[in-house]
Amino acid sequence: MGSCLSAETPGSPSAALGVRRRRNSKKRFGSRSSSFDFKKDEHLLKIPGRLFFNGSSEIASLFTQQGKKGTNQDAMLVWENFCSRSDTIFCGVFDGHGPFGHMVAKRVRDSLPQKLNAHWEANSKDDVLMEMSMNTNSLNSEDTSFVSADEESRVSAVVDDTEKQPDVFCALKETFLKAFRIMDRELRVHPSVDCFCSGTTAVTLIKQGLDLVIGNVGDSRAVLGTRNKDNSLTAVQLTVDLKPNLPAEAERIKKCRGRVFALRDEPDVSRVWLPNSDSPGLAMSRAFGDFCLKDFGVIAVPDVSYRRLTEKDEFIVLATDGIWDVLSNTEVVNIVAASQSRSTAAKALVETAVRSWKLKYPTSKIDDCAVICLFLDSNTDNLSSSSNGLEKAQTTPGDELHVKTENEDPEPTGIDRSGTVKTVRGILQESGKDDDDEDDDSDDDAKEDDMLLDDYSALEGVTRVNTLLNLPRFTPG
Repeated sequence: MGSCLSAETPGSPSAALGVRRRRNSKKRFGSRSSSFDFKKDEHLLKIPGRLFFNGSSEIASLFTQQGKKGTNQDAMLVWENFCSRSDTIFCGVFDGHGPFGHMVAKRVRDSLPQKLNAHWEANSKDDVLMEMSMNTNSLNSEDTSFVSADEESRVSAVVDDTEKQPDVFCALKETFLKAFRIMDRELRVHPSVDCFCSGTTAVTLIKQGLDLVIGNVGDSRAVLGTRNKDNSLTAVQLTVDLKPNLPAEAERIKKCRGRVFALRDEPDVSRVWLPNSDSPGLAMSRAFGDFCLKDFGVIAVPDVSYRRLTEKDEFIVLATDGIWDVLSNTEVVNIVAASQSRSTAAKALVETAVRSWKLKYPTSKIDDCAVICLFLDSNTDNLSSSSNGLEKAQTTPGDELHVKTENEDPEPTGIDRSGTVKTVRGILQESGKDDDDEDDDSDDDAKEDDMLLDDYSALEGVTRVNTLLNLPRFTPG
């Protein structure tokens, strides 16, 4: 469903910055900043086992498809041999929203795994030093060894008690929290990605052997396909959709003076609004970016969970809300299990979701869809030729769609309670919350992805209801 409802046209959160970009629009395709970003991330394209286009490998299937809202704002990544560990895999799907959501999603896709890698390595070194210190100073008694072994044997499939958390979860939980926090701070001051009214979700996982650690922000979802006692395939939801309708999330937002309510035309969709303006209407309680709401309860702190995989677990599906809005967990698991081959499982799921959108909501705009199917066992008999799939993926990327740029980027506006049209930044200035002092001094700070802004309509209306006459919008000033 639509993530943010109060904008129809792309806008720059900073008027001064917007003027700079309009004056230097000819430099967008050849700016020093965009060239630097490309060179900085160019090495990522050469890393073996790192997949982010439509395709498949021996253990995963990936597919994304543009909806009917404009630019495809979904991104995805599978990284085998993550952190140079042969038994470790990173997966993530990212659902951007807002005028620059596609840029935010791709930036998080490219930067977050590297931050997780760095912090994991640092935590591992600290753990080794701490363990050496403890071995030197501790009493190596038989009773202590017995208790440690007993605690380890009581670790359940899903960790709820902090006393039962395995070492890998403790290390990775701290890694996720640090990496997500630094990623969000980096977006706030990024010279070429405007995140004031744009952001992205992120559902990510690190699988090391049988240990599975998931970090989730937003309303994308991870679901496990596993066998029950009767050997029937069942769906187990691994993440919680972090939306404003959750009591704890709503309470935090309200304590920060943010408002949570649903529109009359879509009573089942709670949204986050500014204290004194009916904007921007964000349909999630946690996200990267969206700094217009960060002082009012929206956070980027991930919900981190752990699961010990078993031989009954067959695959994991990570997908953006374009899938979950029209398909249930059970339907998704059954579609993946019934696909002709593992290499086409993600594509089959997206195609089924698109048909469901047309049947269930024929008057609404189909959302972007991105799916990763991660297969957990070693049976590869039903896989198609992965080399062919990967070769096609590199030549026909599904998530790189280009549109012409607009000449002007009007400032997003909203409607305050008195009925006066104001910019979101102007509203926040009245509240004493403004980020204008962040990055206003670069003439060449536009990224190559800025070419995607023309005819932007991802914030136009909602997915299920196309006409809302009483809905406040961001309109050109």
